[in-house]
Amino acid sequence: MKSLTLGPYEVGPPVVLAPMAGITNIAFRKLCREYGAGLYVCEMVTTRALVERNPKTMRMLAFSSDERPRSLQLYGIDPAIVGRAVRMIVEENLADHVDLNFGCPVPKVTRKGGGSALPWRWRLFERIVRAAVEAATPAGIPVTIKMRKGIDDDHLTYLRAGRIAQDAGVAAVALHGRTAAQRYSGHADWDAIANLKAHLEVPVLGNGDIWEADDALRMVRHTGADGVVVGRGCLGRPWLFADLAAAFDGRSERVLPSLGEVAATMRRHAELLVGSIADAESSVVGAAAEQHGCADFRKHIAWYLKGFPVGSELRRRLAMISSLAELDDLLGKLDAAAPYPVETLGQPRGRTNSPGKVALPDGWLADPNADGVPDGAELADSGG
Repeated sequence: MKSLTLGPYEVGPPVVLAPMAGITNIAFRKLCREYGAGLYVCEMVTTRALVERNPKTMRMLAFSSDERPRSLQLYGIDPAIVGRAVRMIVEENLADHVDLNFGCPVPKVTRKGGGSALPWRWRLFERIVRAAVEAATPAGIPVTIKMRKGIDDDHLTYLRAGRIAQDAGVAAVALHGRTAAQRYSGHADWDAIANLKAHLEVPVLGNGDIWEADDALRMVRHTGADGVVVGRGCLGRPWLFADLAAAFDGRSERVLPSLGEVAATMRRHAELLVGSIADAESSVVGAAAEQHGCADFRKHIAWYLKGFPVGSELRRRLAMISSLAELDDLLGKLDAAAPYPVETLGQPRGRTNSPGKVALPDGWLADPNADGVPDGAELADSGG
C-alpha cells in the first residue's frame, strides 16, 4: 500500500497513533517510533489552555528533536479561540500538523457541545474547521479532523461533516466507526468508513477495532480507506507498529515477544517517562522525577502483562513501584522464558464500557443550524 499524503508529508506506512490522554506523551510516542514508522499524535490539548499558556499544556507540547512531522491534536468549541490557537502554533513553530478533535465521547466534553457532539451543529462545526485551516494554510501546515459517526443512531453526522471538512480544505478525515452513545462498546461499523470513503475525495482514515496488524489490512480491504488510526490496540504493545509496518509491506512476520523481552520494553518505557519528566519540569529532578515517572508508568503494567503467567502478588507490587531500581528488582522475578500468550491476540484492550445516553447542552438537538458558541463552553478547566 502506498504512503499517506498529508500536505507536504508522506506518512508510510499509512498508520496513525491516535491521541490518548495520559498515554501518548513524548515517552510513549518515542517508544512506538522505535518499532515502526507512521504519524504519532501527542495528547489532545484544549485551545483555550494553549492560548492562555497554561503551564501543564505547554509541557504537553513536547516533541523529540527527530520527531517529524510533529503532530498535535486540538480540542475547542469557539472558532475564534481555535483560530488563535492555530495561529500561535504557526507563529511559534509548535507543530507541523494539526488534528481537530470531534470524536471525544466523554461527558464533560459533550455536555459543553464539544467532541462528538459538535458536528450536529454543522454551521458551528464549519466555522471551527475553517478557522483552523485559514490559520494553518499560509504556513503549509495540514489540518485534519477525527470524528465519530454521530451522537447516536438517530443523529448521524459523519457524511455531512466529512463533506464540510473537505470543502473547508482539510488534508484528511478520520472516522471512528462508533457513535458517541456507543462509547467503546460493541463493534466498530466499518461499513460507515467505507461509506465516507465513497463520498469524499480527500484521504479517509479508519479507526476502531484494530487490535492486530491483520485487522488493519482487513479494514483497508473492507473500506477502501487510505490508512488506519490505532488507539487502544497498542496499549502495552508498542511493537504493534512493527507488525503494522510489516503488514503494509506485505510481510507475514509478527512480533511475539517473550516475557523477558516484554520486561525489557517495560523498563525502556519507564526510563523514557522519567527522562521526559526531568526534561519538561526543571523543578522536578533526580529522585522526584524518577518517582513521578514510575508513578505514571504504573497504568501501563496490566496492559503489558495481560495474559502472561504472573502471580497476583507480583502484579500488585509492580503496580506500586516508585523507583527504577524497584522496577528492575520486580521485573527480575518474572519468568523471562514465558512465551507470548497468543490467546490474547485480537482481544480488546484498554477501555471497554456500555453504551449510554450522551450528555448534551440543553436544547442542543433542537436546531442543528445554530452556529453560536454554547454558553460556558470555553469556561471549563484550562489545564490541557
